[in-house]
Amino acid sequence: MLTNKRGYNLRFGRAIMAFALAASLSAVVGSTNPASAAPDVCELTEEELTVYDLPAGSSVIQCDAVGRVVTYDGTGVTVPSPGTAVSVDSITADGESHGFMMEVDTNGIVSYDLTEAESADSSVAGSDAADSLTPTTTTGDVTLEADNAEADASDSSEGAEVAEVDAAASPGACSDGTYATKGLKEYGTYNWYIGDGGLPAGMSHDDAIWVFYDAVAAIAESYNNCGYSDQVDMNYPNYMAKTSFEADINTSSQCTDRDGLSTWDGGNLKDDVYATTCTWSWPAPGVKNDLREADVRFNTHDFDFTNKVTSSCSNKVDVRSVGTHEAGHVFGLKDIYGSHGNLTMYGYSIECSTRARTLGKGDVLGLRSIY
Repeated sequence: MLTNKRGYNLRFGRAIMAFALAASLSAVVGSTNPASAAPDVCELTEEELTVYDLPAGSSVIQCDAVGRVVTYDGTGVTVPSPGTAVSVDSITADGESHGFMMEVDTNGIVSYDLTEAESADSSVAGSDAADSLTPTTTTGDVTLEADNAEADASDSSEGAEVAEVDAAASPGACSDGTYATKGLKEYGTYNWYIGDGGLPAGMSHDDAIWVFYDAVAAIAESYNNCGYSDQVDMNYPNYMAKTSFEADINTSSQCTDRDGLSTWDGGNLKDDVYATTCTWSWPAPGVKNDLREADVRFNTHDFDFTNKVTSSCSNKVDVRSVGTHEAGHVFGLKDIYGSHGNLTMYGYSIECSTRARTLGKGDVLGLRSIY
């Protein structure tokens, strides 16, 4: 046995030092990287959690985290039951990225997609599974507010100016092939509803059917002015009915528990958010997740929307442009930033612009890569 002059066991001492060093390195990594291995013991706070409090590798069962809110970069999701993924995407006045996906596998282990990488994903094979969830009223739904002439005007002129500059400096919509995709696909048919409360642009329910229908159809049919044919092989989305259910999105633009209905509506979101989309899906090994529900809410509390953009438009947001962008999230597309301002999935929403109603090359290629 090796000892020093004081009789200390050097081998044992080195083992202790190695263990301590490994533990300290693990703590450092875990504190800066939510994709690191989770600690053996859960010490969750009573407040909202962050992705660092519940890092990848954590067990939602062991940590008793199902139903808790986990936040990242200005938004959040409610931790779903094992075997479910949830993603949130918000389009904002300042163009900041607010969105991520949290997946909980069947064993309760957490993983995240926090990236905004502009890259393709060719994993498209899979099949639709039956959903046994019976729609029920979600606890704590947000009370909807009618959109009217007294709705707050947008104070986002600076963000709009930045977006216009980006669009002017970007390649044309038909020459920019950039896109990014989620690990998400609708293998079956997207059946969607419209809430019975206030709607953007002061639309009636009947008007909203056609406006939202056009937005969803633009994605489903690859609607573009570039001459690209419709090669997106998805079942055509199906409008169902008006519903008293609400989008499962709260005033902090966070995804709450899903209620089983894919609802489009208007209401109160964070004051810089035009609209938020939440999707819930079932993971399957080796293929994109199977979409189960996707809710969309427009912020009628803080912004004025319009469906008729005119030359005199000021401080208004085109409801169809935002709707088409959000429908892109529903069917698996991510936001694009930088010099791609003429694409529908560009992260800024430009006020008084209808540009995003029509898909660009990258938007079409992104959908083709999924479907």
